[in-house]
Amino acid sequence: MEPAQPADRVPADATPPDGQPPVPPTAGPGSPAGRPIPQVGEPALVEPTGPAPLADAGEPALVEPVDGPARGGAGPHPAVSGDQPAPPARREKARSERSPKDMALSLLVLLVPIALLLAFYRGFLGGDEPSTVDPAPAIAEARAANTFPVNQPEGLGSDWHPVSARYQTADGGATLRIGYVTPEGRGAQLVQSNVPADRLLKTELSGGQPQGPAALPGGSWQRYTARGNEQALVLLEPNRTVIVIGDAGEAELRRLAGSLR
Repeated sequence: MEPAQPADRVPADATPPDGQPPVPPTAGPGSPAGRPIPQVGEPALVEPTGPAPLADAGEPALVEPVDGPARGGAGPHPAVSGDQPAPPARREKARSERSPKDMALSLLVLLVPIALLLAFYRGFLGGDEPSTVDPAPAIAEARAANTFPVNQPEGLGSDWHPVSARYQTADGGATLRIGYVTPEGRGAQLVQSNVPADRLLKTELSGGQPQGPAALPGGSWQRYTARGNEQALVLLEPNRTVIVIGDAGEAELRRLAGSLR
């Protein structure tokens, strides 16, 4: 006869009667209420204890770097590009490698508009012609002052361009100056003044020296050297000195001196 067993003891043989499903053993005193005790040889079921904690609002999620090659074994992580080789730079053609034909075409592109502008300036705006003035007001002012006899050039062609005219008074006298651009494109100036001759010649000729007489109508003209490459024709009178000076040739200076009336 077997000894009596406690009431809470689980029978060792849990085989159900024929035709009935197996009955899992009930929880024992050491197991949680309502949870079956796993049988020997079966893996234990681990239930999640609760939802994973969420990151606090306002804090960025921490992303751990991926070590080693990316999934698929195709090199480092796609976000890391430091180990990838840079693409080859496009080779540009150096200036020294430009052919003479390319250089000539570039120069032609620059010269064509310049040539067109120059042609327009000369043909339509008269760029080669000097800016002329009317000497008549200055001559009239000198004659009105009546400080010395005033002569006026007459008979000069239209290719003589008066570019300046001024009557000016100063201590010791007054001076009338008329500047011209000659037909050859040189400069010539007509000076009439009652300033003492020694002072006037020193100022206008920069210490030029007489070179002999010049056969011109209207008085005893003298040839003088002047500053730089200029030369002068000088007419000395008691109350006036007339000077024709410039870098023009002697023939043009004689033409201007001989036109005074």
